[in-house]
Amino acid sequence: LLQSPMLLNMTEKGKTGKIQLPKEIFHSLTSWTARVVVMVLNIQQLGMFEEVNQMGQVLDNTVVGITVGEKSISGLRDPMKLTFAHRQLPYGITPQCVFWDPSKGQAGGWSSSGCLTQPRDNGTVCSCNHLTFFTLLLNPTLDKSTAQTLMTVATAGCAVAMAFSIFTIAFCIFLRCRFRSEETLRTNLGLHMNLVSSLFLLNLAFLLNSGISGGTQPGTCKVLGGLTHYCLLCCFTWMALEGCHLYLLFVKVLGTYIHHYLMKLCLVGWGFPALIVGVAGVIGSYGEYSIQTADQQVIARLCWITSKYILVHYITNCSYFSLIFLFNMAVFGVVTQKSCCLQGTGVVQGDHKAWKTAMVAMGLFSLLGATWALAFLTYGTSSAPVLYLFTIFNSLRGIFIFIWLVALYYPKTKETTSFLSHIIKHEKTTTVSQ
Repeated sequence: LLQSPMLLNMTEKGKTGKIQLPKEIFHSLTSWTARVVVMVLNIQQLGMFEEVNQMGQVLDNTVVGITVGEKSISGLRDPMKLTFAHRQLPYGITPQCVFWDPSKGQAGGWSSSGCLTQPRDNGTVCSCNHLTFFTLLLNPTLDKSTAQTLMTVATAGCAVAMAFSIFTIAFCIFLRCRFRSEETLRTNLGLHMNLVSSLFLLNLAFLLNSGISGGTQPGTCKVLGGLTHYCLLCCFTWMALEGCHLYLLFVKVLGTYIHHYLMKLCLVGWGFPALIVGVAGVIGSYGEYSIQTADQQVIARLCWITSKYILVHYITNCSYFSLIFLFNMAVFGVVTQKSCCLQGTGVVQGDHKAWKTAMVAMGLFSLLGATWALAFLTYGTSSAPVLYLFTIFNSLRGIFIFIWLVALYYPKTKETTSFLSHIIKHEKTTTVSQ
């Protein structure tokens, strides 16, 4: 049954699968003889049974098709039993019996309706009330208790982060008023204020979403889903603008005055996400989205991009953030390298400068959105621990930025500006104050 080339070889040597057909099937036949056909297919070689956005992995790339006679058989009172033999599954992986449903989506997909999954020590028994093409999906485990704990942690973290976001905005306004003559400092603080404001709105949208989406009307849910998506894209865009500004400040060195520089950044930071959300809203991407466990238990219902338009999520969120992350990490590497080189050559002197450099680096790391990259690791056996880290770090990101700004700019703001100015002046003769 499972001797074909394998992507994930979970088959135990010497073990084979088993099919048990109930008598009910043969009692319903109109003739004395019937052809029983069992097809064992390697879908990796054939290129068949490929579901769009499939989360689980097919066991050994094997699909088993079963037919009896010429008619379709369904609604069995005594189910057919198909045993998949395999080794003990890794921690964090849950088996799920599924069959191929041609009516699911546009090109078909896997469904568990009418099938019962019974894990055993050396295999999994699938009890189904119909005959068709079956397989065993290996899904990353997200049990209901873990998911509910994550939702609780995220909700509490977002509430605390909103409070610190308000503190951060107030602190930036205080510094902008105090140092009116420092134009570059005011621009930097204005940029940080916009990023923190987008974080505040994102946390607020999440709290509204998790609090009222379960009983909202379809129209309201579409609006709330679009608002949440807009806040997320604003957060990503302002992280990209932080990276661009850092690149201009440390690498290109702004020696020329850009008229209405901060206003132009605001136009991009708040306007570009609105354009994307507007297009996504026109095609009807937003609605109710259910978060489910591997056994199809609904954990939460959110207003978000619906499963039908999941491609919109991959393009506007995953791909968009990936490009921003790569660019920001490249900028972060260049700035860190310059700071370390100048520290070693003695351009920046003083014992207190080492921890100041480390503080700047850690703050920039959070400011540029590096913690969001943990989302790419939330698949497989380590999903639960990484999900906890992702939830905690990103829900408390507003606190990290507040602490960084206070440590960096207060009480010795002029000392901090001098530290960054040394780096810039060393590269160019143009005088730039931070």
